[in-house]
Amino acid sequence: MMTKPSIFGLTIEQLTAWLVEHGQKKFRATQVWDWLYKKRVINFSDMVNINKDCRQLLEAHFSIHTLTEAVKQESKDGTIKFLFKLQDGNLIETVLMRHHYGLSVCVTTQVGCNIGCTFCASGILRKNRDLTGAEIVEQIMNVQKHLDEVGQGERVSHIVIMGIGEPFDNFTNMMTFLRVVNDQKGLSIGARHITVSTSGLAHKIYEFADENLQVNLAISLHAPNDELRTQIMKINRAFPLEKLMQAVDYYLKKTNRRITFEYILLKDVNDHKEEALQLAKLLGSIRHLAYVNLIPYNPVNEHIQYERSEQEAIQAFYETLKGQGINCGVRLEHGTDIDAACGQLRSKQIKKERVRKVKRADTALA
Repeated sequence: MMTKPSIFGLTIEQLTAWLVEHGQKKFRATQVWDWLYKKRVINFSDMVNINKDCRQLLEAHFSIHTLTEAVKQESKDGTIKFLFKLQDGNLIETVLMRHHYGLSVCVTTQVGCNIGCTFCASGILRKNRDLTGAEIVEQIMNVQKHLDEVGQGERVSHIVIMGIGEPFDNFTNMMTFLRVVNDQKGLSIGARHITVSTSGLAHKIYEFADENLQVNLAISLHAPNDELRTQIMKINRAFPLEKLMQAVDYYLKKTNRRITFEYILLKDVNDHKEEALQLAKLLGSIRHLAYVNLIPYNPVNEHIQYERSEQEAIQAFYETLKGQGINCGVRLEHGTDIDAACGQLRSKQIKKERVRKVKRADTALA
């Protein structure tokens, strides 16, 4: 069965061009966006100040919502993890987190992940496909819909692109997403309230720098030398630290914007004073524009053997970096009483589905 594309995949410029091409006035695009992103209607028929012909035209060519909620887990700290089902049956995760500065949503960019970080639940299941720009936008819209239904007048204020997948491996669709959510006529989420995380695709860091956006960049570093980083992140074979840091230098000179370096602390792997000193040396020349986010590890499952660093080791690592003049902090944890690790809920749900299928097959053969 043919499915209609989601209207959330169009920037306002693209929607304007499409409407004009189909005989409509340019101003209709602004009206449609107002209904989609500010009034947040779920049917084209609800756009009452738009003429019937235009509503029918949109209805014939586009869908508004293509994601459905499969599972919702709520934490005691207010974190909510959503498992959404796509039109093709694939599952993705989206997380709403409460901070003192507002409500942040972590979005997914791919169905599965091919980067293969050895500590990550997302990489347990290989990449099936990229998400469309619309499917990334719809994650925000569905979370905002939940907030609207709760009825406390809250809105999504911040976005982190750190969910399942490598955002820079889906660069074009990620950029469409950024342009849509940042547009002042729509959700108007400020660029400085958006952070994109990459595992270190150096060639895409150059491209991202050339976009000249105010969007924040975070790099998943997790090790201060090539031997260790290759051991836990296979992407380092293609983009070793020398190439990665050259791209970082280009980004900093081009944008003069601070970069966050994510560093997951793994017990007896990368959490020693030696690694802290190596990390300080690696970032020494750019320390004025670098921030290190130290992340206590969330154990994933029995197939991944890493353990969380002891609190004493985390504190010692932090103090060593501070002593070397590196700006750093330990990330506050969210959703520790639910499936907190990225990809964990999705992996569990897929495993459940497989068990159900096996049981149904056994029953049929009995």
